[in-house]
Amino acid sequence: MSDAHLSRRAVLTALGALGAVAALPPTAAARPARRSPAVHAGGRRVAVLGGGMAGLTAAHELVERGFDVTVFEPSALGGKARSIPSPGTGAGGRLDLPGEHGFRFFPGFYQHIPDTMRRIPFPGNPNGVFDNLVAGHAFRMAIPGAPDLTAPASIAPPRFDIYDPLTLQESLSAAFSLGGAIPADELGVFVRKLVMFLTSSIERRNGQWENETWAQTLEAEGKSQGYRDILVSALTRQLVAARPQTVSTRTIGIMGQAFVWNAMGVVPQYGHLDRVLSAPTNEAWIDPWAQLLRELGVKFEMGWGAEALEVSGGRITGARVTDRSGARATVDADWYVAAMPAERAVSLWSPQILALDPHLEAMNELVTDWMVGIQYFLRRPTPIAAGHVAYLGSPWALTSISQAQFWRGDFAARYGDGSAHDCLSVDISDWDTPGILYGKTAKQCTAEEIARETWAQMAACLEDGTGAIDENDIVSWFLDPGVRWGPGGNRNDTPLLINTAGSLAHRPEARTAIPNLFLAGDYVRTDIDLATMEGANESARAAVGALLEAAGSSAPPPAQYRLHEPPELEPLRRADADRYRAGLPHMLAV
Repeated sequence: MSDAHLSRRAVLTALGALGAVAALPPTAAARPARRSPAVHAGGRRVAVLGGGMAGLTAAHELVERGFDVTVFEPSALGGKARSIPSPGTGAGGRLDLPGEHGFRFFPGFYQHIPDTMRRIPFPGNPNGVFDNLVAGHAFRMAIPGAPDLTAPASIAPPRFDIYDPLTLQESLSAAFSLGGAIPADELGVFVRKLVMFLTSSIERRNGQWENETWAQTLEAEGKSQGYRDILVSALTRQLVAARPQTVSTRTIGIMGQAFVWNAMGVVPQYGHLDRVLSAPTNEAWIDPWAQLLRELGVKFEMGWGAEALEVSGGRITGARVTDRSGARATVDADWYVAAMPAERAVSLWSPQILALDPHLEAMNELVTDWMVGIQYFLRRPTPIAAGHVAYLGSPWALTSISQAQFWRGDFAARYGDGSAHDCLSVDISDWDTPGILYGKTAKQCTAEEIARETWAQMAACLEDGTGAIDENDIVSWFLDPGVRWGPGGNRNDTPLLINTAGSLAHRPEARTAIPNLFLAGDYVRTDIDLATMEGANESARAAVGALLEAAGSSAPPPAQYRLHEPPELEPLRRADADRYRAGLPHMLAV
């Protein structure tokens, strides 16, 4: 079975080839082409089930350590991170217009993804794919009926005594004042809560904050519209597609403190807070990565997805895979890495699997939600901001970025038929609130209605007399094909895991109780604790480290990084640990 390129056309061609070989003996169609002499205890053949961010990371780390790796991917490499060409839009030798699941965002506190990027060669780049990251310098908050707020992506370094709690509150108050958009007394509540989290012990975070929702912690009830739109909602719906009434304060707090330390410039190893790619994701990252992995010896079996795991003697003895034509095959390997999204991984947990690792059943309690993108291809460059835009108060919790200003080369000369000069990529984070045009939720709208409604909500937020966007500029638009319409209503093939309050207990570790099965995905417990590319990469590294140990390998485990916890605050966290164990509230609790 030959490898497939990453374009949609090539994937379809590969699927046709798969049908031609369906008559081969099942194991021959899916088994790695050769079996090298085992150099590790227990063998060296690894089947990676899934070719998204977690699967590619696992394959990369394993092949560098001498394992024979085969990746089984049912649709396209890169998963939700990949580019998705808008079919049939290229002309005159140009590429199809570049669609995507949603825009890519690489905060400066990401450390695993940049480490991987630096190891992927790219022509002319001393640091490989990493050098394709460029900085967004401003963040714009567009508010209907009010002046927009534009803030730099980083702020001046604070005073040296920032870690004193009172000074920390003053610094954060200045950072979050947002031009007076939030009443001072309410801003004080928010900052006090944030400082409480920053100085909380791990015990309190995993106990109290994990089991509270963000809305509960911020005492959202009765607060002003600005407080609820910006501090309660925007930090959850627009950044991580989570409802403040359900998402864990622990998760939002971990992200919040990472953004704070990054923006304040107090962590030397962090990069610029707001980084984006200098080209569509496949061009800038995924394609060079896949090419490198092939050169290193990774085999990609495209069009095949895992449907069941076979068990005998307490181990996985095979993985049954199927393609879109219904052909089936059995994968024979020594080690198995399930690198699938949570909602697909649970379909593998048969009674036999759960008998060996009962904790996996808790994954059925995990919650997913929709965060899906739409791209508008525009007749003129439309740099609404030199970075991301949050449309505060928009019913569908919209965020966007104008791509062409960051992408190398001439957009119109490279993509489409030459008439489009920009790509305005928009993330729709709330699919359950009625819009302003049709009075329907995004889940109830047709694709055309979603395109019109999303544009109308952005225009309502940008009514500031600048003519930031004009619907006459729209050449075409592209909605993530993961959203599908049918007689039973809309469905989304690529939902996002949401860390609801109390869900940490339901999330597994990378190492399972089955000795040759490991988990990699953004649902696995990680330090970053959020469904992100970084979380997927981190979890895959943990899975590889556990596999190396189980295999008796002498190869060093992949590097793993932790988010910055200021040592200056450690005395306060120790004191809070004593208070928490004694059943006392945080010292700043009112």
